Amino acid sequence: MDETKVVSATAVVDAPAEAIFEQIADPARQPAWDGNDNLAEAAPGQRVRAVGDVFVMVLTKDGVLRDNHVVEFEEGRLIAWRPSEQGGVPPGHLWRWELRPLEDGRTQITHTYDWTDLTDEARVPRARRTTSERLQDSIDRLAAIFA
Repeated sequence: MDETKVVSATAVVDAPAEAIFEQIADPARQPAWDGNDNLAEAAPGQRVRAVGDVFVMVLTKDGVLRDNHVVEFEEGRLIAWRPSEQGGVPPGHLWRWELRPLEDGRTQITHTYDWTDLTDEARVPRARRTTSERLQDSIDRLAAIFA
């Protein structure tokens, strides 16, 4: 069975890219708008600044800690990370945020979940439940911060 292992959502938000990027690049702010309801909290002071950074999130399920390895980064425009068990190797799924500033102070956001390289079969059911609608929920919640 062929299945789509890359899902995304795109929307235009009435806020500048720099302000939106601050919400995404600061893990302590992410639980407020997470459309998957997967993120419980993150310690302050982990603002992402470069590829190679690792930030730690506490998940809502059992308070498990996840390391998030930043693999793509362009200040104000692009950030992507691969989660892993704390101290472990990422099993292959990726979260990406791409921001494109528009002339009127708004921003086009594309949020992508890619599990093409996922090697942990135990994570596949959860990966399948991460739909474009859930990604859109994150964008909508993020947009509401600026409404």
